[in-house]
Amino acid sequence: MTGAASGRKGFTRKQKRLVITAGLAVVLAISTALVLTALRDQIVFFYAPSDLSTREVAVGQPIRLGGLVKEGSWSRSGQENVFVITDGAQEISTRFTGILPDLFREGQGVVTEGAIAADGRFEASNVLAKHDENYVPKEVVEALKAQGEWRAESAEP
Repeated sequence: MTGAASGRKGFTRKQKRLVITAGLAVVLAISTALVLTALRDQIVFFYAPSDLSTREVAVGQPIRLGGLVKEGSWSRSGQENVFVITDGAQEISTRFTGILPDLFREGQGVVTEGAIAADGRFEASNVLAKHDENYVPKEVVEALKAQGEWRAESAEP
């Protein structure tokens, strides 16, 4: 009987570590899958106006909408601002109540946070004006110069 009992030892330390590691990997994979499933439509930093027609965005669902402020579309009455955001293919009327950032201009890039209203207009709760695409921070310019990769014609600090 002692021979049979000695043959039924538990897991060795190496086997225990392997089982624990495999269990943790399974838990991590399941939690990652759950997070990615829950966020699959919100992983995109912002929607363009064209995306709103191709994706199902519910009225009142908080989203970020980005594009260019259409030339000649901005009107202001007190703190109420109405403007059109376009991506060249589609456009959407947007309303924002509040003070706009200093960089906000027609023809300039903008990212807004808010939701689609029942009338189809985008009701923005926050407006972020984007820098010109040619803008490069001073620190990046210095790092590129140090690496010998700086091309002065591509951007100015």
